Amino acid sequence: MRFVIVTGMSGAGKVSVLKILEDMGYYCVDNLPIPLLSKFADLVHAQGSEIQKAAIGIDIRNGNGLKDMEEHLQRMKKAGYTYEILFMDASDATLIRRYKETRRVHPMTQNLRIADGIAEERIQLDFLKKKANYIIDTSNLLIRELIQNLDEIFVQNREFKNMVVTILSFGFKNGIPSDADLVFDVRFLPNPYYVEELRGKTGNEPEVQEYVMNCPQAGEFLEKLNAMITFLIPNYVAEGKNQLVIAVGCTGGKHRSVTIANRLYKMLKEQKEYKVKIAHRDITRQV
Repeated sequence: MRFVIVTGMSGAGKVSVLKILEDMGYYCVDNLPIPLLSKFADLVHAQGSEIQKAAIGIDIRNGNGLKDMEEHLQRMKKAGYTYEILFMDASDATLIRRYKETRRVHPMTQNLRIADGIAEERIQLDFLKKKANYIIDTSNLLIRELIQNLDEIFVQNREFKNMVVTILSFGFKNGIPSDADLVFDVRFLPNPYYVEELRGKTGNEPEVQEYVMNCPQAGEFLEKLNAMITFLIPNYVAEGKNQLVIAVGCTGGKHRSVTIANRLYKMLKEQKEYKVKIAHRDITRQV
């Protein structure tokens, strides 16, 4: 029997998760009143029950009932029931944007601004986030990536790594990415833009990569950058961080930053310690 409690921030994708899990064969119930939590667990664990996989959605809509959540979780443990908690999260900016786009009312706002409601919700749900077995941040997650993550956890039973590292190349002339946690400037490297046959190419092409990496400082920079990031990530994880955006910038975001971002992505990917993604923000912009 697999029993999953889906919780997290309003607007972070809990309803979508329940729909996906339902497609994966889970019996799903959304917005279950907390007083019914342990009773529902009794029903699905009862002898003769046909339900082998269940997922329930519990969130801030329970209001004051959240204070009784701990008591029901303890009852389930005493009864010998195992459960997993999946916490859905997203950045404040992402949540605010989603609520503005959908024009839905945040359950915590009432007479508050959306930002204030989100802040209060984070406080009230903090104890559940600390108990979570899995935390998925949907700020930069495509729906197909969410489906893949859920499939890995709840179908394939593979070990899930909460930390997702995104390597992002960009051009300083187009501004520093607003979601960057760490920003590195590689404008000290030779610029392929000034080589006529390389100007129209990008750092995804071998000729540009070879030109940039032929500079001795490029390899040394990558080694030191990889060592620093490898040191930092476990410390970020210990602080509860589950998304890290490492931005690598050059002037236009097409040559040097793309080359270094690709190499750094490969180095981190080979370590197989965390989920690693790569994106090139400005690679298609006109020069």
